[in-house]
Amino acid sequence: MRGVALWQVVAVIAATAGAARAQTPGPFDNPVGGPLPSPGITSPMLPQPAPAESEADLTVSATLAGGNQALRSGLAWRIYEDRPDASKPAIVARSTDAAPSFKLAPGSYVATVTYGFASASKRVTMSGQTVREDLKISAGALKLSGSIGNQKIAPNQLAFSIFVPIGTNSEGRLVRSGVKAGEVIRLPEGTYHVVSTYGESNAIQRADLKVENGKVTDATLNHRAATVTLKLVAAPGSEAFAGTAFSVLTPGGDTIREAIGAFPSVTLAEGDYVLIARHEGQVYTREFKVESGLDRDIEVVAKAS
Repeated sequence: MRGVALWQVVAVIAATAGAARAQTPGPFDNPVGGPLPSPGITSPMLPQPAPAESEADLTVSATLAGGNQALRSGLAWRIYEDRPDASKPAIVARSTDAAPSFKLAPGSYVATVTYGFASASKRVTMSGQTVREDLKISAGALKLSGSIGNQKIAPNQLAFSIFVPIGTNSEGRLVRSGVKAGEVIRLPEGTYHVVSTYGESNAIQRADLKVENGKVTDATLNHRAATVTLKLVAAPGSEAFAGTAFSVLTPGGDTIREAIGAFPSVTLAEGDYVLIARHEGQVYTREFKVESGLDRDIEVVAKAS
């Protein structure tokens, strides 16, 4: 060693240390060779999310309560989200089919069906499986017409209004107005107050009618009225003056109907009336009586004052 220079000793020591470092694996060295893979979100060591539940079919139908009679028409379906925190539930599906199917995601819903003015609803929970529900509706129907004695009144001369009585008020809540004769109105079972108007004046009849589940109540309201034709003439049976303004009043002075023309027709309930005719600044009057079922002309003779 004495003949070895100092710089040679230092070089040997440095080389030995370098070899030792090369043989000691670092914390990120791959003993197989090559760099270690970088950890990531797809690493099998992380938990995998559970698979989402799939949509499924909700199939609905409706039958009349108390029986198995399936309803095949006149239905309107709506499916709402069942969210108590929502101020107004959202409609997620609708249909007018008799027995529709709705594809719905898992969750809670409310299925509703309307049949005319009757309805039913049911809460449904969907969890990825097909669900079938049948809703029961308590409903019947009204079919209305009018007559004078044994003579049917033409449907286009009648209009009906249907009310639900509340307490002592027979017309407590209007269900529907402008109902035509012969029209079938579907209603929840119960008692209703019906108002029939013949013509456009005071020929009105009323009745309380009961609607039963699964039945059509066919009712005819009998009016006591007649249609009169108003005329202002120079002499009985002569031609009527055109452009005459007529007013029909009760004996107490209440106006029932006003009309303008040569011979307007007015339908009135039986009773006593006063007719006023105005033509070219002149006023003429006449008292007359309406008898049920007796349609006739009512003439006012224009007499010189």
